[in-house]
Amino acid sequence: MQIPQPYLLFLGDVTDPLAAKTARGILSWRPELCVGQYRLNSDTVSVGLTDLSLQEAKQQGAKTLIIGTANAGGFLPQTWLETLKHALELGFNIASGLHQRLADIPSLNQTAKENHCQLFDVRHYDQPLEVGNGKKRQGRRLLTVGTDCSVGKMYTSLAIEREMKAQGLRAQFRATGQTGILIAGRGISVDAVIADFIAGAAEAISPAFTDHDWDVIEGQGSLLNPAYAGVSLGLLHGSQPDAMVLCHEVGRQHIRHFPHMSLPSIQETIDVNLNAARLTNKNAGFIGICLNSSSLNQDDALALCKKMEQQYQMPVTDPVRFGVATIVNNLLSI
Repeated sequence: MQIPQPYLLFLGDVTDPLAAKTARGILSWRPELCVGQYRLNSDTVSVGLTDLSLQEAKQQGAKTLIIGTANAGGFLPQTWLETLKHALELGFNIASGLHQRLADIPSLNQTAKENHCQLFDVRHYDQPLEVGNGKKRQGRRLLTVGTDCSVGKMYTSLAIEREMKAQGLRAQFRATGQTGILIAGRGISVDAVIADFIAGAAEAISPAFTDHDWDVIEGQGSLLNPAYAGVSLGLLHGSQPDAMVLCHEVGRQHIRHFPHMSLPSIQETIDVNLNAARLTNKNAGFIGICLNSSSLNQDDALALCKKMEQQYQMPVTDPVRFGVATIVNNLLSI
């Protein structure tokens, strides 16, 4: 999947700022790809870009209309259909991370075909995949893993890619979730892949390479999460990481959505990931820990990072507050 760039970010008519997290994520990490925003009315949330009409955005070179909002259930509101059809008639491609497939909406599918445009349902992947084979391939890879889901793996991966580039390394972010794919313009949403092919999908996301230094692969779920461990394990085996970074939310007491299950310890998470990773890369190792320390004030967060560095003998940071330079420096020293 390769989504044509640049983008016009479509915000529809949503009024909840949290609903625009997809658009905000794209703008935060790939601002150079965002021509502007399109809102259906003045009450709609804004991500701070220039409001453009479809015609204005097309004139400025936008190639794909990105549905930059999420809603409960992941369905496309019927009130948006005429706008999306008009975008297709003007030559826009449309990309969506919603559960509902754009291609399953007859009017959109027909209009896209008539105007030779593409509909990208990034949460879904229908192309052929092979099962993982575990064979060593060229190139070096870093994978983010977590004590749970939703602990900052995508943010950490993107922060590491950015820091690597700032330090002169040729790094490429490899997306494995819908928002990451919209940011990168390509990737496979591994949680939508049939279980037997998850490792193979990871191998396809990061094939052999010699034209850059590192692939930074976005992690998913957690090996110790009862709902998502299967996806995490397949991604881990297929990624064959040379380096791993552990992500953790400070203060979280239990597995997300499972109050009957305590959050695993950091050491337990390190151990289980090392054991699994070494099936396909016997030299896999951890190079750092990234914390979401938003529950602490900045001084306490910094003190915790320093304490944990002593405990685990590797750099520990909050990528939002303190950046990830120490982790990339550690990688370069290995």
